[in-house]
Amino acid sequence: MAARQRGGDYKGFILLSILLGTQREVFAGHILYSVPEETDTGSFVGNIAKDLGLEPQELTERGVRIVSRGRTQLFALSPRSGSLVTAGRIDREELCAQTAQCLVNFNILMEDKMNLYPIEVEIMDVNDNAPTFLTEEMNVKIMENTAPGVRFPLIEARDLDVGTNSLQSYHLNPSHHFSLVVQTGDDGTKYPELVLERVLDREEVAAHHLLLTATDGGDPPRSGTARVQVTVVDVNDHAPVFSLPQYEVTVPENVPVGTKLLTVNAIDLDEGVNGEVTYSFRKITPKILQIFQLNSHTGELSTAEGLDYEESGYYEMEVQAQDGPGSTTRAKVLITVLDVNDNAPEVTVTSVSSSIPEDTPPGTVVALFYLQDRDSGRNGQVTCTISENLPFKLERSIDNYYRLVTAKKLDREKFSVYNITLKATDSGTPPLSMEIHISMSVADTNDNPPAFLHSSYSVYIPENNPRGASIFSVTAHDPDSDENARVTYSLSEDTIQGVPISSYISINSDTGILYALHSFDYEQFRDLQLRVTASDSGDPPLSSNVSLSIFVLDQNDNTPEILYPTFPTDGSTGVELAPRSAEPGYLVTKVVAVDRDSGQNAWLSYRLLKASEPGLFAVGLHTGEVRTARALLDRDALKQSLVVAVQDHGQPPLSATVTLTVAVADSIPDVLADLGSLEVPQDSDASGLTLYLVVAVAAVSCVFLAFVIMLLALRLRRWHTSRVLQASGGGLAGVPASQFVGMDGVRAFLQTYSHEVSLTADSRKSHVIFPQPNYADTLISQESYEKKDPLLTSVDFQEYKDGTQNIQQETLPDPQARNKAVRSSGRLQHRDYL
Repeated sequence: MAARQRGGDYKGFILLSILLGTQREVFAGHILYSVPEETDTGSFVGNIAKDLGLEPQELTERGVRIVSRGRTQLFALSPRSGSLVTAGRIDREELCAQTAQCLVNFNILMEDKMNLYPIEVEIMDVNDNAPTFLTEEMNVKIMENTAPGVRFPLIEARDLDVGTNSLQSYHLNPSHHFSLVVQTGDDGTKYPELVLERVLDREEVAAHHLLLTATDGGDPPRSGTARVQVTVVDVNDHAPVFSLPQYEVTVPENVPVGTKLLTVNAIDLDEGVNGEVTYSFRKITPKILQIFQLNSHTGELSTAEGLDYEESGYYEMEVQAQDGPGSTTRAKVLITVLDVNDNAPEVTVTSVSSSIPEDTPPGTVVALFYLQDRDSGRNGQVTCTISENLPFKLERSIDNYYRLVTAKKLDREKFSVYNITLKATDSGTPPLSMEIHISMSVADTNDNPPAFLHSSYSVYIPENNPRGASIFSVTAHDPDSDENARVTYSLSEDTIQGVPISSYISINSDTGILYALHSFDYEQFRDLQLRVTASDSGDPPLSSNVSLSIFVLDQNDNTPEILYPTFPTDGSTGVELAPRSAEPGYLVTKVVAVDRDSGQNAWLSYRLLKASEPGLFAVGLHTGEVRTARALLDRDALKQSLVVAVQDHGQPPLSATVTLTVAVADSIPDVLADLGSLEVPQDSDASGLTLYLVVAVAAVSCVFLAFVIMLLALRLRRWHTSRVLQASGGGLAGVPASQFVGMDGVRAFLQTYSHEVSLTADSRKSHVIFPQPNYADTLISQESYEKKDPLLTSVDFQEYKDGTQNIQQETLPDPQARNKAVRSSGRLQHRDYL
């Protein structure tokens, strides 16, 4: 009820203040408002949006908020109206005590720009406190022989308001013996004094009861009362006297509780009860009464609670000495509290960015914080530092605000998180400090392309690999994170022999594993050159390339191919001739073979697998030459059958065989005479063999005549061809050795074994060719081979069923044509008949 009445007393004043409007001034960058105390929560203080040059809705959008300094927030921002309003009940006396001007300081933070605007609000006093006395009843003892006009000090009243609302006057109820005089001290405090107007008579009235009223200057005024009981005592003509009119002491704030500060001493010359002095406080607030205690008998003043310089650095009080009868005297006590460095600096983080992009330019504000130290002087001087070797620096803002800004460009790939230690240290002795830790992560930007471990790769795979097999894996690393580090792989759009490389090789875009889409053939191509591209998923994406060389390794997948002797296509069996006069080592024939593989897989060796007469013939291991191992004897059979095996050196080795038939005779008549003894196929009869022998003799005669004519033509053609070959280039210059393995052996064979005897016999025909050493010069000379001008001349005489003769001369200008001729005819030779 009392609270409601008090509020009603000042309701008009508050309404008048609101109607007149709050005062606002903007000077030197500060915004000043004023508001009466005790206003309701949400009362208008000032249009902060207008003063900041913003629209009301921009307060929320731009993160405008109040930044306080550790105390209870008294004001709030209204985002709807853009006004500064009260956040609760404001008690000026609690904030500023009896200070003449009460200012509340705080700052407005604009979050998006990290700007601070200092605000000051003056709290206007209202008459919400009535004058009050420390005690409700005062006892005054007056000797009955006291002369009129003597003054007796009374306990003054206190009013927490200031100005006209503070204590203005005292009033005493009407009395015949007493009146009231008010004294004003140097500090403006009003002291009531009781004045004796008439001599007292204890026997007439032993006690007088008075009512003292204190009134302030508010509108309406408020007052407080205290009862004054005046006791008339016997005569006591001496009052206590203090040894000093004023006591002063200086103590540090960290003295222990119960420490003796000083001792007041008063002397009374009276004796007995009139001389017994007791001490008590005067002019003291309840707060001081809690901190200090006074021994009423000894006058010792000590601490009852710990001192705190930050709450108050100076205390002033009065001590009263009173003797037994009631005579009193007063002395002033002044206590100065010295500051000690007992408060560490405080760091308040106002705003901080938890994550910043790595491309943030230097000078960007990432944190704002406030420093304060409750100590004073050097003890309150604070310096702030951060961890060394960090790409950040400190900049001082207004008041004690500091900004943390970037000092250099950041790189997330080097440091993704920075643990920043802010250390605030004061200048006291010893210095006190406080540390806070800020963890700041660096957000990734796509500034690194994927990188391969090597600039190029070489892959070796065997030929005949299975389709779909994994042949290699490439890996590119991207130091970025998340999508910026997700790498995909692709192949370049190149071609091999006119075919897209993607037809041969595919790559898994996620893992970088390469797969063979075809089974590679070393004889088709031996290496593939391609480029792999690694791209990240950033925006924009970054990529890098690496060259990849795939080498196909040869495998032994081709059997040796016998070029000579060739297998006849007409069902006949070729026959080689060896004269009976041949000495050991006589060259009978030569087996020529090639292997499409390379290296060791194409290294051929020859061996005699089977012979009808063991020990008669031998085969060169590396040359394939079939030579006589001993002299031919009369008992040796006319027909010798040899099986020669050609084998490469691959793993496992592959081989091919050829069956040679060698006819042993010294002359053509011997051959013709002995042809009848040759073994004929099972499906022919004796009459057929005789017919073929007759036909063979006739054919030999015709061929001999034709050969003489042909010899002359060959002489002329050889002369003409040598001229042409000298003008043209070498035909074998562009042929790789691996495509015609054993070519040197073929050349040697054609130069050495230039006379070939071929005898074929079956049930229907016989074909006899005899060697003529005199015409060996019709073959290609060694000199023309050294000049790489191959001219392979082949004369093939063959007897057909109808008895016609066909003389063919074939000139092969290049290795491919020669190879074809060797495969089709099986003979690179010149034949002559006796």
